[in-house]
Amino acid sequence: MQNVHPYSRFTEHDIYLFREGKHYRLYDKFGSHEAELDGKAGTCFSVWAPHAEEVSVIADFNGWDSERHRLLPRWDGSGIWEGFIADVKWGAPYKYGIRTKTGALLEKSDPYALSFEQNVQAASLVSTTWYEWNDSDWMSGRHKNNSLQAPISVYEMHLGSWMRGTEDPERFLSYREIAERLVPYIKEMGFTHVEFMPVMEHPYEPSWGYQITGFFAANSRFGAPQDLMFLIDELHRNNIGVILDWVPSHFPGDANGLHVFDGTYLYEHEDPRKGFHPQWSSYLFNYGRPEVKSFLISNAMFWLDRYHADGLRVDAVTSMLYLDYAREVGEWIPNLFGGNVNLEAKEFLQEFNIAVYREFPEILTIAEESSDFPLLTTPVHDGGIGFGMKWMMGWMHDTLKYFKEDPVNRKYEHNKITFSSAYVFNANYMMPLSHDEVVHGKASMVYKMPGDEWQKFANLRALYAYMFTHPAAKLLFMGNEFAQTAEWKFAASLDWHLLEHNYHKGMQQLVKDLNRLYRNEPALYSSQFDPSGFEWVEANDDANSVFVYLRKGRKDEEVLMIVLNLTPNVLDYKIGVNEGTSWATVLNTDDQKYGGSGAPALVTDEEDDEWMYRPNAIVLSLPPLAAVVLRQQQKVSPPNRRRTINKSDKTLNPSEKMSLPKKEKRPGLFAGSESTADTEKKIDAKTIDFQQSKKPARQPAEPKAGKSKKETTKKSVDKKSDSAFISSSSVLGSNTEQKIDAKTLEANRDSGNGAETSAEAEVIKPVKSAKTGRKK
Repeated sequence: MQNVHPYSRFTEHDIYLFREGKHYRLYDKFGSHEAELDGKAGTCFSVWAPHAEEVSVIADFNGWDSERHRLLPRWDGSGIWEGFIADVKWGAPYKYGIRTKTGALLEKSDPYALSFEQNVQAASLVSTTWYEWNDSDWMSGRHKNNSLQAPISVYEMHLGSWMRGTEDPERFLSYREIAERLVPYIKEMGFTHVEFMPVMEHPYEPSWGYQITGFFAANSRFGAPQDLMFLIDELHRNNIGVILDWVPSHFPGDANGLHVFDGTYLYEHEDPRKGFHPQWSSYLFNYGRPEVKSFLISNAMFWLDRYHADGLRVDAVTSMLYLDYAREVGEWIPNLFGGNVNLEAKEFLQEFNIAVYREFPEILTIAEESSDFPLLTTPVHDGGIGFGMKWMMGWMHDTLKYFKEDPVNRKYEHNKITFSSAYVFNANYMMPLSHDEVVHGKASMVYKMPGDEWQKFANLRALYAYMFTHPAAKLLFMGNEFAQTAEWKFAASLDWHLLEHNYHKGMQQLVKDLNRLYRNEPALYSSQFDPSGFEWVEANDDANSVFVYLRKGRKDEEVLMIVLNLTPNVLDYKIGVNEGTSWATVLNTDDQKYGGSGAPALVTDEEDDEWMYRPNAIVLSLPPLAAVVLRQQQKVSPPNRRRTINKSDKTLNPSEKMSLPKKEKRPGLFAGSESTADTEKKIDAKTIDFQQSKKPARQPAEPKAGKSKKETTKKSVDKKSDSAFISSSSVLGSNTEQKIDAKTLEANRDSGNGAETSAEAEVIKPVKSAKTGRKK
C-alpha cells in the first residue's frame, strides 16, 4: 500500500523563480501544509535536498521509521522532495529522514516549520499561521509612524528576561501574559516601538536567539504562533510598532538544523574561509546560491506578511559585508577584484531591501553595522544598499567613552561628543544603547558612570537627555530606563524592585518625560535626518565641558536649545541668542522629581551684547552634571534694546564655526552685591545638602582675556579684591535669591548712593565678566 501520494504546491513558474533566487514566498510552498486529496484529509510535505539519496517523513505516526513514508523527488531536477500523507493532523510532530550519498541517515527539522516541540527531540510540528487580526487601523496608518519625519523611540527587549512569573521566577511568561503587562507599560513610558530580540526558534538559550534553527517558527517557549500574533496585535491596537531582530548572517551547527542538510554544504559554503564564523562557531550562508537567497528573502517576507512586523533589524551586517571579518591574514579569500567586500552578500542585501520595500513600502529595515561601509541607507537605484536606517555604533562607543571619564578629564575627550555632528547626516541613523553594552563585564549603564551614587545617576540622566535631543531615531535596551544596576542576565527577570528607590523611580520618570518631549516637539523629530534640523551654538568650550546646540523643526517657531553641563560645577553661563527671542526651560535633568539636586535652570539675565555670533545673549543658570532643554519664544524687544545689524555682517554656518580657532574664556559666575557673611546666612537646607553630597558649589572659571564690547570691568583689581570676589562666589549655592542681575547692579552704581563698603564695591564691579561663555 502506498503511504505517500503525489502532491505538489509548486507550479513551473515557482520552480523557475526558486532556481533563479527570485521566489520570495516560499513559505506558501515548502514545509508542511494541511491538504485534501481524493476527499481525504491529511498533510502535504515538501523539502529541498538536491543531493540526498532519499527523503522520508519520520514521526510519531510511523514510529520514527524512515522506511514507511518516503517522499517523491520532482522530475524537473530542482532537488525538491514532496508528497501527501493522509490522516496527519495539525499538531503532529515530525522530522525529515535524509539518506545521504554515503548511506548515512540524518534526522533534520523542517527548515520551513512553523512551530517546534520544546524537548530534547525538538521535532517540527504541523502547524498554521492562521489568525484573525484586529489591527487594520494601525496597518493602514503605520506609514506615518514609520516615517523618517516621525518620532521613533524604540524599546529593545528580550522576551525571556523582561519579566518572569511572580510566584515562580524560573517560569517564562507566555506571549499573552507578556501582552497583558507590556502594552500598558510601553504606553506609560511613551516609546513608539518595541524591538524584540529574535523570536525565531533557537535551542540554545544563552545565544539570546541569535543561533536560529527554526527560521520560520515562533519561539515555542512562550506559546503558539497565534499567541505571538496576539502580542503584536495588542501592541498595534495601542499604536505601538513592532520591530523584529532578523539573523540572515549565520546559523548553528546543530545536528537537526541547516548544517550539511542533505549531507553536503547546502546552505553554507564548503570552504571554511567563507563558510565558518571563527568568532561565533557558526556557519555562514552562501549568498551566491540562488535557492539560499530565495530562502532568506522569503523568510524576511514571512515575518512582515504573516506576523505584521513593522520592521526588521538585520543583525551582524558587518560580518556579512566583509570577507575578512574576525579573520587573520590567510584565513579569508579576496573577492574577484582582490578586495575584502563580500560582493555576493552585498548583492543579497540589495535584493532583500528592494523586495521587502516593494511589497511593504511602509516598513523599516535597520542595519546593525559597525563600520563605515558606504551608502548603506542610500536607495539601491542610487548605488546604495537600500536600508531604511543604520545603527549609529560610532556614536554609542564615543559617547560611552566620554561619559566614563571623570569630569575632570572630560576636557581632553571633548571631541567625542562633537564628532558625531560631522557625520550624523551622512546616513539615516538610529542611536542605540543596546543589550550589547550591558553584558560580558561591560557593566550596567549606571555603573559605567564615574563618581559617587549621586554623580552616577546625574551623569546617566544627562546622557539620556543628550541622546533624546541629538538628531536620529532612538533605541534603549530594557532596564536602562530605570537604571538597572546589574548587568543584563538572560535567565532572570529585570530587577523591577529597584523602582522602590527614588533614584531609579526618578530615572524612569525622566525617560517618560524625554519620550513625551521627543514625541511632542517637532524640533526634535521632523528634521532629524536633515542638516537644517541641527545647529551648534557652542561646540568648543572644553574647559567647562559645556555644549550648546539648537534643534529645529520645519517651522520657524519650532526651535529648542539644549545645554549640557557635564561637570559637577554649577555655572551661570552666557549664551548667544537671536534678537527678538526669549527662552523658557522645559526640562532640567537635575530636577528633584528625577532624583536630582533641584538646582534651578533659569534665564537670569538678557543682554544686547553680541555673543557667539549672535546679536543678543542670555545668562542661564546651569545645574551640575545636567542637561537643560529650553524652548524658543518670540517677543517684542523694548525700543532701547533694539540693535541695527550691518548688512555686511557675516553669518557663519556650523561648519565654519567648528573650524574657527578657540577663543579665550571668561569667568563663570555672577558676584553678588552682598558680603560673604550675608550670603552665607541665606544658604538654605537644600544648599547644605547639595554641598554635603559632594555636589560642589559654584566655582568660577579662571579669568581669561576676551571681553565683550559692552563690559565695564575695572582694569585694575588688586589681589585683595580678587580674593574677595572668589570668596564671595564660592559660597553661592542654588538659591535663586543669591543672584543679582546686571541691570540691578548697574542701577545701584548709577544711583551713586555709596551704600556699599569698598570691599563690596570691588565684588560688584567685575559682574559682567563673571559669566562663563565664549565671545565669538
